[in-house]
Amino acid sequence: MPYAAVHAPAATAAARASGLTKVYGAGETRVVALDSVDVEFGRGRFTAIMGPSGSGKSTLMHCMAGLDAITSGSARIGDVELTSLKDRELTRLRRDKVGFVFQAFNLLPTLSAYENMTLPMAIAGRSPDKAWVDRIVRTVGLADRLAHRPAQLSGGQQQRVAVARALASRPEIIFADEPTGNLDSRTGAEILGFLRESVHALEQTVVMVTHDPVAAAYADRVVFLADGRIVDELHAPSAESVLDRMRQFEGRVRTS
Repeated sequence: MPYAAVHAPAATAAARASGLTKVYGAGETRVVALDSVDVEFGRGRFTAIMGPSGSGKSTLMHCMAGLDAITSGSARIGDVELTSLKDRELTRLRRDKVGFVFQAFNLLPTLSAYENMTLPMAIAGRSPDKAWVDRIVRTVGLADRLAHRPAQLSGGQQQRVAVARALASRPEIIFADEPTGNLDSRTGAEILGFLRESVHALEQTVVMVTHDPVAAAYADRVVFLADGRIVDELHAPSAESVLDRMRQFEGRVRTS
């Protein structure tokens, strides 16, 4: 049965939010993590989400990925309205249409790299598209590591497996939450390069939460959050332009 979703006209957005609000607690403990956020993430684009600690950047990603329920407003992946889905439908949508890359690699230690890569499809009872998986393996440089288990791989290789797993089912969108946070700078650059290449060569859509201006410079666009609201965005960013923009925000906070 297809997702029991409300459909919008076809558009170039892989995901979008309209008036998205997320509130935790009530009364004196009430916290507005996201405050009427409007944002779109274009297909075949790499978007970075940045902001100070507590700005709502991870909350926005979790709400847009269907990992966290929203309080009010709208969140869509493609033309599927997440708020219209029941739990089972939401689980299926995350499995079929969304890829995830987290700071922790989240690989199963008893499975090989290849088995970890194709695990979501095995759980769904689907056979992997061999040509597509082979293309991903070449893109992330894992051809000689497919039979290795996670303990036999370096941190960077494990994260490459995690990126390949996110790509393997050809999701509509990939959400990455600080994917290089546990890696040294050289290995982190390799992973960011793989994400960049997945957008360029494999036509994927990536949304990445990061605090690092160098990481954000791999993106096509940077969206800045502060106090649960989008306050600015930057296209074709460089590390210097991102850092300069962040300093401007810090200056506003100090003088407000």
